[in-house]
Amino acid sequence: MTAPTLPDLTDVLTRQWTRLERWLEPLGDDLLGTAAQPSVLPGWTRGELVSHLGRCMGSLAAAVPQPAGTRPVRLSEYLGGYKASAEHITTTTRELDERIAGDRLAEVSRLVGEAFAHLRTLGDDPEAVVLGNRAPLRLRDLVVTRLVELVVHADDVARSFADVAATRGADDPVDREALALVADELCGIVRARGGWDLEVADARLWVRLAAGRVPYDVDELAVALRTSFTADSVPDLGNVLPLV
Repeated sequence: MTAPTLPDLTDVLTRQWTRLERWLEPLGDDLLGTAAQPSVLPGWTRGELVSHLGRCMGSLAAAVPQPAGTRPVRLSEYLGGYKASAEHITTTTRELDERIAGDRLAEVSRLVGEAFAHLRTLGDDPEAVVLGNRAPLRLRDLVVTRLVELVVHADDVARSFADVAATRGADDPVDREALALVADELCGIVRARGGWDLEVADARLWVRLAAGRVPYDVDELAVALRTSFTADSVPDLGNVLPLV
């Protein structure tokens, strides 16, 4: 896959959000009465999962350009830092959900709108360094992190609301191009770490494994990834995953 440009990434991010937003609209603020029910994320309700969409996109709205010469962290380092912040993320997500529950969907859309508006002010230089929530990183990589978040959480939404979706014949909230792009970005991290010649075979399964959404299993990994050369086998990535 040819490396996407910053405008490409922004376009895909926009399409993924638009698809997810339209998917959520018919649920209403109480998510068809299921907001308090558990989501697929341990300890999180469905309402908290949806409210978190606004929070995770807030990283764009809070990004601040950094002086020339600021050294950015790698994409893999930034994504790997989520685990250390898990408790803080949970706490702030719950606080947000409590605050916006009565107007949940409109408030999430407002927060995401502010994020996209701020992104436009950051310019079009993919190498520009901005300060994200955790560390400075390239503008391109910041947009990739938001795309990873939206794709992973859109899949979380699909699984969390499977019962509701079945009753209304809902489409997949995950944009296919966004999924493929995220899968390739995450595979690129693994390739860079180990020098393996790997390709994505099943994008959704690979993203779930890379994001820790399903338990690690070597047989599942062999379905999700393939080697560029048929004589090789997919390496055991148990000490590498999850990436997020």
